[in-house]
Amino acid sequence: MKKPKISKLISTNDGYEWQYCSLGGVTRVKIATGEDIKHLGELDRKLWTVLSCPVNGLEFDSRTLQLMDSNHDGKLRIDEVVEAARWITSVITDADLLLDGKDTIALTALSENEEGKSLRASCEAILQELGLPLDTISLKNVADYKAKTDEQYAKDVATVADADIRPYGDNTDAVSTAVAALREKVADYYMRCHLIRFDADCKAAVDVSVERIAAIATGDVAKASDDIATYPLARPNAEGLLMLDNINPVWASHVATIRKYAVANEMPSLSESQWAEIVAKIDAYTDYLEKQANGQVELLSKGHAEALAHYTAADKLLHIYRDFYTLLKNYVFFKDFYQNDASVKAIFQSGRLFIDQRCCDLCMRVDAIDAHAALASASGMFLIYCACTSREKNATQNIVAVLTDGDIDNIEVGKNAIYYDRDGHCWDAVVKKIIDNPISIRQAFWSPYRKFWKWCTDKINKSAAEKEDKAFNDLTTKANAATEDVKAGVAAGPDAEKKKDEKKPTPFDIAKFAGIFAAIGMAVGYIGSALAGITKTIGDNPLNLLILICGIILVISGPSMFIAWSKLRKRNLGPMLNANGWAVNAVILVNVRFGATLTSIAKYPKLVLDDPFADKKMPAWKKWLIVISILIVIAAVVALIIYLMHQQQAAAAQQVADSVAAAKDCISAE
Repeated sequence: MKKPKISKLISTNDGYEWQYCSLGGVTRVKIATGEDIKHLGELDRKLWTVLSCPVNGLEFDSRTLQLMDSNHDGKLRIDEVVEAARWITSVITDADLLLDGKDTIALTALSENEEGKSLRASCEAILQELGLPLDTISLKNVADYKAKTDEQYAKDVATVADADIRPYGDNTDAVSTAVAALREKVADYYMRCHLIRFDADCKAAVDVSVERIAAIATGDVAKASDDIATYPLARPNAEGLLMLDNINPVWASHVATIRKYAVANEMPSLSESQWAEIVAKIDAYTDYLEKQANGQVELLSKGHAEALAHYTAADKLLHIYRDFYTLLKNYVFFKDFYQNDASVKAIFQSGRLFIDQRCCDLCMRVDAIDAHAALASASGMFLIYCACTSREKNATQNIVAVLTDGDIDNIEVGKNAIYYDRDGHCWDAVVKKIIDNPISIRQAFWSPYRKFWKWCTDKINKSAAEKEDKAFNDLTTKANAATEDVKAGVAAGPDAEKKKDEKKPTPFDIAKFAGIFAAIGMAVGYIGSALAGITKTIGDNPLNLLILICGIILVISGPSMFIAWSKLRKRNLGPMLNANGWAVNAVILVNVRFGATLTSIAKYPKLVLDDPFADKKMPAWKKWLIVISILIVIAAVVALIIYLMHQQQAAAAQQVADSVAAAKDCISAE
């Protein structure tokens, strides 16, 4: 592919001199310098190739696009691209550095304005934390800094938590949860014990009644946990001891936790003073967490927030610094798509599909096949939709591949293929849908004949199958009828034969078919006249036979080739991108010459190989003998036709001469 032609025109907006190039047969603005990027906001929006593109689903760092997507709506629009251009060119001293696409930047390349100084301070803080020289920073440095600060923050928070005074060690949180659940219930229990000591006669009143238990015992007791939870924690007593072995079953698990971790030697009972001691320790622990520990964590959080601020600033700088020009080449003028370099791909090209000894380099990921095909069919390209599965990744995806060279005989729905993504991972692909459009003029030339041959073979196969079914049905019908006739004859006796003889066949009415015979005769007459005219034309000039054959071929293949030519010169990638959520603002042509670079076909060297199972080839002398024989037969037929035509013409001339002589004789006689 030739390098794009470049010309210079002056912008009508403010006089900035833009460069223009021709890519894919369309004139586009070329972004070639840092100054172009600085003036990007002055470029007429009608001259942008793309108005918006999705943030996700591209072969591009989504982090960069998300940093530029200021309103976080999942689309990157012109305003956001212009704002990113303004910001990145304002914080670096030389905008031409963006053309290199590097992921490292020297701190001396940062501007001396307020934003530039802030970025430099963040970069220096990162490098200092990593123990690196304060001269150059990379994306890897930034990622390492983020991982280190996150890990250190997690360790510091854990250290603060471990430094707390936990009365029950690692089990303190479990005891705290149990105390919180039992606090009111235990207070209620000890108050009931106090009432019994105050008046022994009230014991039955403060204890759970048998009637309440009987009320729930008639149903499913397991479903009555809400009612049981309202019963006292245990049977109250005058001694004021909580017997830990006889606990209301709803609260038994919490009491068991306290007995296991907070009661010495797992004593069988717990006094009110012992319970108060446990509660006091838990309250002190909780207060410490809320006041002292939280204060320390807050200080740690502030420090971590500052570290995150450094990371965010440097991460945004390096992502946009590295990727911005690549984005422009796929957004403003599509240079990467029309690049004559196999290693450079557009950000929407997801991988390669290998199918039927061909490699399709123009593949795109799609979400819903049918929805995408409904819009992409307007592209005028031959599209192959595949469902892909990767055992390595345990994932699935749908793709569409564009076929731009070769034949389509063996490509059909259900065919298996192999798809390789941009990372080199292999996916099993199955063809799910095909959008049939012309691939080349050559393919269009043979298309009518292939379709006609397919139609003939389908008709023959269908007719043969129908005749086979009809023959089988007739055979079985006659066999069944014969069986029924035998049965009927036996049942009816000798009268059945008489009735059979009385049936007479309907006589053939020749008058009925007279019209059909007349029509056939007229058709044969017209055909004979046409053949006679063609034969006469060929007899006058044998070269007319070649012209006739060429005319027939032109009539058959001409329309198909013209349609293919008109479609091939208008193949447009735009509808395919639009179906994927892009807003394409210009034509993205895929002409025949460029399309040939997007699909490669297997080519074998000319070798003489010994294959014991190959079909035996006919000797060359036999092939030539057959060809010469065919040519002799054709020549003989043509010579015979010419001879007969001359004989016919001579006979006609003789007949005319005889008629003239007869007329003269009549005149002389008169």
